[in-house]
Amino acid sequence: MIKRGTGEKQCFPLERIEADLIITGGGMSGVCCAITAARQGLKVVLVQDRSVLGGNASSEVRLWILGATSHMGNNNRWAREGGVVDEILVENTYRNPEGNPIIFDAILLDKVVSEPNIRLLLNTAVYDVQKKDAETIELLKAYCSQSQSSYELKAQLFCDASGDGVVGFLSGAAFRMGAESKEEFGELFAPDKSYGELLGHSLYFYSKDVGKPVKFIPPSFALDDITKIPRFRSFNAKEYGCKLWWIEYGGRMDTVHDTEKIKWELWKIVYGVWDHIKNSGLFPEAENLTLEWVGMIPGKRESRRFEGDYMLVQQDIVEQRKHDDAVAFGGWSIDLHPSDGVYSNLPGCNQWHSKGIYQIPYRCLYSKNISNLFLAGRIISASHVAFGSSRVMATAAYLAQAVAVAAAVCKENNCLPAALVSGKRIGIVQQKLLASGQYIPGVEAIEKNDLLQEAIITASSELHLQAMPENGGLKSLDLAVAQLIPFEAGDIPAVNFHAVAEEATTLEVEIRVSSKAGNFTPDESKQRFSFPLQPGRNCIAVKPAAAIKESQYVFILLHKNPMIKVYRSDLRITGILSVFNTVNPDVSNYGKQEATGGIGVDSFEFWCPQRRPEGHNLAFQLARPVTSFGAANVVNGIARPSTRPNAWVADFSDERPALKLQWKEAKEIKRLQLSFDTDFDHPMESVLMTHPETAMPFCIRNYKVYDDRGNLIYEKKDNYQTRNEIIFNDVIKTNSIVVEVEHPSRNIPAAIFEVRAYRD
Repeated sequence: MIKRGTGEKQCFPLERIEADLIITGGGMSGVCCAITAARQGLKVVLVQDRSVLGGNASSEVRLWILGATSHMGNNNRWAREGGVVDEILVENTYRNPEGNPIIFDAILLDKVVSEPNIRLLLNTAVYDVQKKDAETIELLKAYCSQSQSSYELKAQLFCDASGDGVVGFLSGAAFRMGAESKEEFGELFAPDKSYGELLGHSLYFYSKDVGKPVKFIPPSFALDDITKIPRFRSFNAKEYGCKLWWIEYGGRMDTVHDTEKIKWELWKIVYGVWDHIKNSGLFPEAENLTLEWVGMIPGKRESRRFEGDYMLVQQDIVEQRKHDDAVAFGGWSIDLHPSDGVYSNLPGCNQWHSKGIYQIPYRCLYSKNISNLFLAGRIISASHVAFGSSRVMATAAYLAQAVAVAAAVCKENNCLPAALVSGKRIGIVQQKLLASGQYIPGVEAIEKNDLLQEAIITASSELHLQAMPENGGLKSLDLAVAQLIPFEAGDIPAVNFHAVAEEATTLEVEIRVSSKAGNFTPDESKQRFSFPLQPGRNCIAVKPAAAIKESQYVFILLHKNPMIKVYRSDLRITGILSVFNTVNPDVSNYGKQEATGGIGVDSFEFWCPQRRPEGHNLAFQLARPVTSFGAANVVNGIARPSTRPNAWVADFSDERPALKLQWKEAKEIKRLQLSFDTDFDHPMESVLMTHPETAMPFCIRNYKVYDDRGNLIYEKKDNYQTRNEIIFNDVIKTNSIVVEVEHPSRNIPAAIFEVRAYRD
């Protein structure tokens, strides 16, 4: 049918949608919030003003997702974020180990559209907020440019995950832009006087080798003098994408309303850089390279920060302060950039690390003056200094997952966000988060509905680790190395190992621990030894006269000496790790952090793992075995290594490793949850970088579940995910469950972090 205009004024079609939670912003925060909320039973509308999901992680910007793991360049062991953001990163590593941003787009879309409780509105921008009263949002008005459709989106609860805080801004939520003064919060890293400068935007490019010479004629707007960029000598033909994160601009402008002006300056820089690479004659290796892709929108770092009932500050990060309402953690450095960005003579960033991960309180995640508005992503309630750490995508997404669960508890209790802080409600939020795979340091999972809380847990075997065999070759002590071993409280046992010396020399060995439980910064020395070595193989017997007061990891530390080699082991075991006093300039790690100028941060050494296939454990023998791998760990409430492995690990010799969960009387079971080891130490950068495996080597791939009569009630093959939820078609009535697993490989024993069982 042909449609014709009538000559009268027309209106775009209007659709009114009601939901439990309206989320504005489809970056990683919005995506993880929407999926988590949908799985909590909420009806969700996810509004995204772009054509793809992922925000800065999408193919439109192409920044890798990072959080507390920080490229494995800090002392935060086993610190990758859990829940949905972990699920997405694990999925991407499995499907897309090459880091193709287009594939990552598809993975995000797949995850969102697979949730029936989510209504996704792409290319749809929120432009107005209608309020019931001064403190309450009633609905949002939005417009889709592609379909010329208008929407009115109504809910009891709203979440702003838009990056620039469009809903918060339009609703009148209290916000800040710029840096607070040192005086306001007592932050020693803050400036003496507040100022309005911000972190700028970045825009990336990709190059491609086409196998024949390619010429490049720059556009008229390209930067014509590359020396205007003080770091121009750093440009080369090999780096592209977010490796060039320091192509940054706009920190002295309004990073919301001046975004288009900032983008044009970044285009000018990018095309000028490529002109320099192609036409300066300094890079003959670029002859066959073409400019494959340039970003059309910049990746934003900082704009508005909204005020909640608590504002995260520098001291929360550095001192690792405890909060009763903790719902997540951070661990990226305090990472602030010069306002002039790429035109600055200063280093591109100023990263200051803390000694470990830190709690983030729930009070940072809702507006203090708009009663039904949650805050998610980089706009949460944080000072400018603290924002330097909390702003990164994995941390932001983790916080958004906490918002989703809080929204579900609000609905259950017919209350608003601030009402969850008092009484037992915040405990309910925390336990629901833990049940969804979220790790909250210092908070243990104790869920009354979990049937395993009253079960007897036994195993076919439990690893008693007394030795790591010398089957991994020799490793030179070009870097100092430490073997992390979890010991129970009491005397530290003797450790024996062999070292090979090229000539007569001395090996320095030290026993260290972290001064703070749960940290992996070895800042407390228990004892130091000097061993004179003769050329050839030497037997080293370390006999500590030291003890630890509580269960924790102990560092058996071998100081640098390139004339010495030590034996490595091919065995890799959940919760056992070697670390090195290494350098990682990408995160301002130069072996040791030297605090300067009274800026309120600590000085300490960095001890970091190496990426596989490197990073082998040392070969050693203990006077008594490590017995921290018992079956009871699967119900201890912590599903990753912390002060101990927190996993059941089977013995290598066990041919059919199995857990048995038994009750005194038959139980009706509808759901089982299993948590496996997908190596929480591996950052799983989402784009640009590649990964050594698609499935993590510690992860159990194949397992079977049996009832008390030996009936096979579930079987899984080729698992690679951290968490498996098994939902039976019919309720299973049984007085025992047996989970039989296979060892991932001959060098890696089977391990399970957590098992939960539910009636519904």
